[in-house]
Amino acid sequence: MTRIVYVNGDYLPEAEAKVSVFDRGFLMADGVYEVTSVLDGKLVDFEGHAKRLERSLGELDIVSPVTTDELLSIHRELVKRNDLTEGGVYLQITRGAPADRDFAFPDPETTPSTIVLFTQVKNLADAPAARTGISVISIEDRRWARRDIKTVQLLYPSMGKMMAKAAGADDAWMVEDGLVTEGTSNNAYIVKGGKIITRQLSNDILHGITRAAVLRLAKEAQMEVEERGFSVEEAREADEAFVTSATTFVQSVVKIDEATIGEGTPGRIALRLREIYIDESRKKAI
Repeated sequence: MTRIVYVNGDYLPEAEAKVSVFDRGFLMADGVYEVTSVLDGKLVDFEGHAKRLERSLGELDIVSPVTTDELLSIHRELVKRNDLTEGGVYLQITRGAPADRDFAFPDPETTPSTIVLFTQVKNLADAPAARTGISVISIEDRRWARRDIKTVQLLYPSMGKMMAKAAGADDAWMVEDGLVTEGTSNNAYIVKGGKIITRQLSNDILHGITRAAVLRLAKEAQMEVEERGFSVEEAREADEAFVTSATTFVQSVVKIDEATIGEGTPGRIALRLREIYIDESRKKAI
């Protein structure tokens, strides 16, 4: 089946979907994105992603071309047209395509924002890595200072993924001033003495939608949570570690920089959080 994508108001076969060479997302990485997971053909935590999208657009003074209700309708229509049962919907909004390249922002009255959405099939609930855990390396965090805005400026995280691959690992945790910020595409956690430790919210990390849900569920399950930075050395000595993101949910980390974490298998707390997160997501997906 040909995948159907959405571009500026039209549903098109992917081969026919195009944006201008002058689009600022292409020329300047001047845009933001979201990824909403799909389970059982329904959207997981759409409201949270929509609110974060609105915040990201506001921080960059980009005008949204659609309302939240319209965005929900587009998501649902794409899921329907592509017969998507499990995977995700990728959304990107850029500042649009002015008549020529210029560092100055174009007038939004004459240059409308560009909006693109497409679906991706992916095994989420029963991903093999959830059963085995993943390995990570530590790298210096060299991203810009506004990591709380979910922009399409993803070159350094992509480089981090390739550094991990070259080292025989699955992912990388970025480190700044001696403390872990986050993974290349996820929030990072360790567990010590039954306590879940993760970096506090600030401009230094992405305000993860899955992060917020998992921490809420952890507290509801009477688990202790401490929001603070932690070092790589502390991670190596932790009882367990894990990451969260929209497409991995809760995924155990069993090795960092060749040091085995805990028993080298997915930890009890991470596995329990994954279980209750997936259960709630199935119940509340729309």
